[in-house]
Amino acid sequence: MIGVEVRDRDGSSEDAEDLTGTALGRCRALRGAGIIEHMTVVKINAITVPADSGDELARRFAARAGAVDDQDGFEGFELLKPTDGRTTWLVVTRWRDEASFEAWRRSPAFGHGHRSGAERSGGEAPGPVGVSSELWSYEIAGGPAG
Repeated sequence: MIGVEVRDRDGSSEDAEDLTGTALGRCRALRGAGIIEHMTVVKINAITVPADSGDELARRFAARAGAVDDQDGFEGFELLKPTDGRTTWLVVTRWRDEASFEAWRRSPAFGHGHRSGAERSGGEAPGPVGVSSELWSYEIAGGPAG
């Protein structure tokens, strides 16, 4: 056993010497301090588009709104439009855990959600909007609880 003092935002502390120092113990200490509620995983798809194609990217995302909402472990989605002259848009999704995200990526729903309306109706796929993309992975490390 190790002795851990957990200090809350207001400066108060509590003795947590029954924690073992494992990842679970650290997570409990952080929860007790009001820092995190659970271990959300954040996936960011950074999509670079030509300067005149951002509106088309937004239109395509609007056309498939809600496609991922019913997936187990899905917690939220935002499409972030750059406001500083950049041409990289961010697709931010939050998941309960890595396994939930990977299960969605392997699911038929993933392929269906990434097809255009024309493709879902038997038509041809429009050309891609993005010129490149990267998938970034994060987990919540701090901030207000729940």
